[in-house]
Amino acid sequence: MFCAGCDGSSPALSSSGPKIGSNGCSKGFDPVIEVTSGSSVSSSKLHSICLNFKKGMYLLHRVNVHKTKYLKCSRRQDELKPINIENKEIEQVRSFKYLGSTVHTDDTIEEEIKERIALGNKVFFANKKIFQSKLIHKKAKLKLYFLVIRPVVTYACKTWILKETITNRRMVFERKTLRKIFGPTYENGFWRIKTNEELDKLIKHKNIINFARAQRLEWCSHIERMQETRMVKAIHSWKHISKRPTGRLKIHWEDDIKKDTQRLKVPDWKTFVRDRRRWKEVVEKAKTLHEEL
Repeated sequence: MFCAGCDGSSPALSSSGPKIGSNGCSKGFDPVIEVTSGSSVSSSKLHSICLNFKKGMYLLHRVNVHKTKYLKCSRRQDELKPINIENKEIEQVRSFKYLGSTVHTDDTIEEEIKERIALGNKVFFANKKIFQSKLIHKKAKLKLYFLVIRPVVTYACKTWILKETITNRRMVFERKTLRKIFGPTYENGFWRIKTNEELDKLIKHKNIINFARAQRLEWCSHIERMQETRMVKAIHSWKHISKRPTGRLKIHWEDDIKKDTQRLKVPDWKTFVRDRRRWKEVVEKAKTLHEEL
């Protein structure tokens, strides 16, 4: 996998990839090249970068060219152009799946959310007989949902930047599933579906949004306590050094963290996160945070 991205900063090159053993085999990871440049990256530039990448050509002879793709992260939707390296053509794509998550050229997660919800529906209907059985207690069905279906829908949610539309879409999925688990309510001689508030009370406010919020806060604490030399910490702390593009600012991952800590009334969260015990209490509180639906 080769990944080229344009973020408006000064030209730079970073590389990561598998460790090469004495037997000439790679150990566990695909080779990755990341490019940041103030202008669009041309095919000739990518060709030059790949040739100069340490052990790059060695790896090119070891990987399947038909399975190798490259993606350029940019706001502009340019025409897809393959690059040719030593008579080997590498296809350019707008998205690819890596470690279970879909990466897009415009760095959005809408398609990833749709796919996650579709997979959650598949898991539910694969176990439909269990959820519809009158012999199984509702608490057992709810536990099955928490342990089997929800992890599929929220995979990698700790790194997501959530918009209102994405939040609503996930809540709709969960409520639909919970209504099938708990069934309708008999009231005044009529059957009716349970309201959103009733469903939230039945699960004690442990909804899918609070679950994602707790996961995000937990991951945030790990990053803040990391040493400055760690790659994840360096990427998280990186700042743009050039002018940003025109238009409204995008919501950043840390903006969601600030909103979460404000809801939980956590003062100076970057200092507070150093205390593991107290931060764990904050994470547990986030799992059952009650907000008006």
